[in-house]
Amino acid sequence: MATATPYQQLEQEFRRLHAFRGVLALLRWDAAVTMPRGSADVRGDQLAALQIECHTLLVSPRISRLLDRADANARALADWQSANLREMRRLQDHAIATPPSLVARIAKAVARAEVRWREAREQNDFGVLAPQLEEVVKLARSKAELLAQRFGLDPWDALADEFTPGLLSRDIDAIFGQLSQRLPELVTEAIELQAHKPAATIDGRFSASRQRGLCLDVMKALGFPFDRGRFDESDHPFTEGVPGDIRVTAKFRLKEPLQGLLGALHETGQALYDLGLPAEWVDQPVGQDRGMALEESQSLLLEMIVGRSRAFVTWLRPLLETHYGAAGAEWSDENLYRHLNRVARGPNRMDADELTYQTHIGLRYELERRMFSGDLAVRDLRAAWNDLSADRLGLVPVSDVEGCLQDIHWALGSFGHFPSYGVGAVIAGQLWEAIREDHPGVEAEIAAGQFSGLLAWLRERVHSMGAKLGVPQLVQHATDRPLSAAPFLRYLERKYITEN
Repeated sequence: MATATPYQQLEQEFRRLHAFRGVLALLRWDAAVTMPRGSADVRGDQLAALQIECHTLLVSPRISRLLDRADANARALADWQSANLREMRRLQDHAIATPPSLVARIAKAVARAEVRWREAREQNDFGVLAPQLEEVVKLARSKAELLAQRFGLDPWDALADEFTPGLLSRDIDAIFGQLSQRLPELVTEAIELQAHKPAATIDGRFSASRQRGLCLDVMKALGFPFDRGRFDESDHPFTEGVPGDIRVTAKFRLKEPLQGLLGALHETGQALYDLGLPAEWVDQPVGQDRGMALEESQSLLLEMIVGRSRAFVTWLRPLLETHYGAAGAEWSDENLYRHLNRVARGPNRMDADELTYQTHIGLRYELERRMFSGDLAVRDLRAAWNDLSADRLGLVPVSDVEGCLQDIHWALGSFGHFPSYGVGAVIAGQLWEAIREDHPGVEAEIAAGQFSGLLAWLRERVHSMGAKLGVPQLVQHATDRPLSAAPFLRYLERKYITEN
């Protein structure tokens, strides 16, 4: 039997790493869905132990030797293998820059902060979270400084690069700059137009079990494989797991029959992306997703563009009759469409429409940069949030839950994540424009409850590429155009102004 080459040995080692990370994902899912709150410290120790094992594997002298030897023979590798070797090296470089002691401290601090965030929301008091968040921010800064020194990046960019490789603050600023030139006026114009066509209120109480039943039927139709995934309820919707074992959650509100569904659509978009990654590379770095902006593009494409389209509403309405007993004018196709696409300046990101959503992301992006740089003390986050909300949205949150306690991301140490939502929406708009050009019948198929054409296009153009290409290159590959906010703005203009 021939001796495995250095590259083949690397694949074996990274297969082990993939298994460890799958276990980590399930522990995080369990912490959010079923774990007793008093177990947070125990879970923190478990997560830290596994993360140290992952870290130790990546920085081991054996991996370094194998990478050097594989690099020396890189010409013998196929394209996918070369890309895989590049991603292996990237993972090791990030790991080497962060000592195991810091990895463990971050894991434990984040586990405690997650529990404090939930307690703070229950008590509607940011002060409950603030001391632990200060610790998380301090540790995140320490990590960022180490990464910045190794990669020659701005510290915040060094963390953001872990979420969406290759997309730096200058790229984010350029995209957000394009949006800011048109979006504020577009919001005002859309609100004025919609004032002449109000949507009837949808009243009632809708149990979590009925909302869950609706979500399950929609997810099945979209192609979510329940033999390889689960759907549960949590305080904050999320997707965890690995291809072959995907966990999706949503949050239901009894008086809001469609918000839970929209959250489920968002998470299903990410889950379908993960499930569509190249099967032959599923346990290798090159077979993973290409970062959070791409993840969010898939989520927002389903939640915002498809899930709020006239075509989707046409298909959805009979399901609402089945699960909610929906009847009357307020449940008509036209009213449902107007209800789903109502533009309003509100305090909550997760409830926001397509137009004001970007304002929420910009607000978080600015506060995060200030807090991370030290210009904004964590203890002053509540006041800064409320001031910026008044300036950007014209309103002050009535509570911390509607303000600075909305999102769990900072408690989890996820600095650099929020811009992925904004860039993801832009990518989604560009993908949708390309889908409609390549597959003109896609909207008629959606209206008939047939989603295979949409999913097949995404599988071929996006999902199957894994991490082989960078974000700009993948968007270019999928749409034959460079990444730009222009298609997204054309979509918004058409939907909210031209066709209103």
